[in-house]
Amino acid sequence: MRQQTAIWQADAERRLWLSMLIDAMEEAARPEIRSQPCPPAVLEGLRAQLAKPVCRYPFAA
Repeated sequence: MRQQTAIWQADAERRLWLSMLIDAMEEAARPEIRSQPCPPAVLEGLRAQLAKPVCRYPFAA
C-alpha cells in the first residue's frame, strides 16, 4: 500500500509540474508579454545553462 501511495503522489507531482509548465508557456505566448525585451541577465543565464555538457542521467546519485 505504501508503494502505491508513493506512485500516486509522484504522479500527482508530475501532473502539477506539467500544469504549471503549460500555464507558463501560455503566459509567455501572450502578445503583450512577447513584445517586452528580455533582460540581459536572463539571456546570460540561459546561455550559461546551454553551454554546460549534457548529463545522461541528471537525477542519478
